[in-house]
Amino acid sequence: MAFTITHRDGAARRGHLVTSHGRIETPVFMPVGTQGTVKAMTPRDLVEAGASIILGNTYHLHLRPGDELISRRGGLHRFIGWDRPILTDSGGYQVFSLADRRAVSERGVAFQSHLDGSRHLLTPESAVDIQLKLGSDIAMVLDVCPALPADDDVLGDAVALTARWAGRCREHFLARRDGSSTGRHQMQFGIIQGGTSAELRRQSTALTVSVGFEGYAIGGLSVGEPNDTMYNVIEQTVPALPDLQPRYLMGVGTPADLVEAVARGIDMFDCVMPTRNARNGRLFTRQGAINIKNARYAEDDEPVDSSCGCYGCRRFSRAYLRHLFMAGEMTAGVLNTLHNLFFYLDTMRRVREAITFGTFGKFRQDFHRISSSRPLTA
Repeated sequence: MAFTITHRDGAARRGHLVTSHGRIETPVFMPVGTQGTVKAMTPRDLVEAGASIILGNTYHLHLRPGDELISRRGGLHRFIGWDRPILTDSGGYQVFSLADRRAVSERGVAFQSHLDGSRHLLTPESAVDIQLKLGSDIAMVLDVCPALPADDDVLGDAVALTARWAGRCREHFLARRDGSSTGRHQMQFGIIQGGTSAELRRQSTALTVSVGFEGYAIGGLSVGEPNDTMYNVIEQTVPALPDLQPRYLMGVGTPADLVEAVARGIDMFDCVMPTRNARNGRLFTRQGAINIKNARYAEDDEPVDSSCGCYGCRRFSRAYLRHLFMAGEMTAGVLNTLHNLFFYLDTMRRVREAITFGTFGKFRQDFHRISSSRPLTA
């Protein structure tokens, strides 16, 4: 791995991350392909939309079709027909969302599958092994992600256990990476927890950085806390991270959140918001979001966004997209998802361009002014 920062504009940075499956221009948004596919999209669609990296999930791929099967098929890239970089989450968030179906111990997390109720144990070491078999370019450590709100004792225990698991993940990763047929060039990111507590975030950052990873992620945000609180946590955490390594904000967020996080020094993002909203008929535009199912679009011959270059906006009207959605046609999900992903990825392109030319501050101001001029239409 090689991460290079090429331009700075305030705390915002532009750079590139080189992996064995290609170069990633940062800041970057990663479409979420939880089960080895971005919903409603083919790899060709993703390339056309401008995706340079996608995200897969250890929990889901381990349960179905199985990391052993994927490994026998030559690794995740070959299995899903995607020749660009892939980041895999450790599955920790999914396991912890199972609530009464899991039990946490020093060893790891015992849980029951949401598919068939079968019992499994996910440990720091097995999370590493699964991701090595998948052969992703970036692998995440197993962390403890408690639900918020939580008191400081719960959050403190989660920070301490996350740090101990991080050390085990790193030790096992370094011992096993060179012997993996699909993961020899894999890099590993540590995860910082601590809820909304500035002190616990400081402790988690120091503990995680002391282990030593190729990159660092801020986890446990965008779980219902106010936006200003999330931004404050980012501001407090980023200065303690190594300057010359990539910074990843997990599971965030709205287009405005991405712009604000870039302004605070974040390089990488993922979120299900563009794809999930697309399937519900909520489409993002430069002037704000619209609900395509609204009756006002029934005879609207304009594209969703006249400034958008996606296939749908080049060819189809709002009236047609509304018809597809109201008729329950699969094509609605395809075109809506393509549009929303194009919007997110193009926003990142515009962010990178603004940083390059030293105009990110103006871009940020204009972005919020224009996008807030048209509220979401119900």
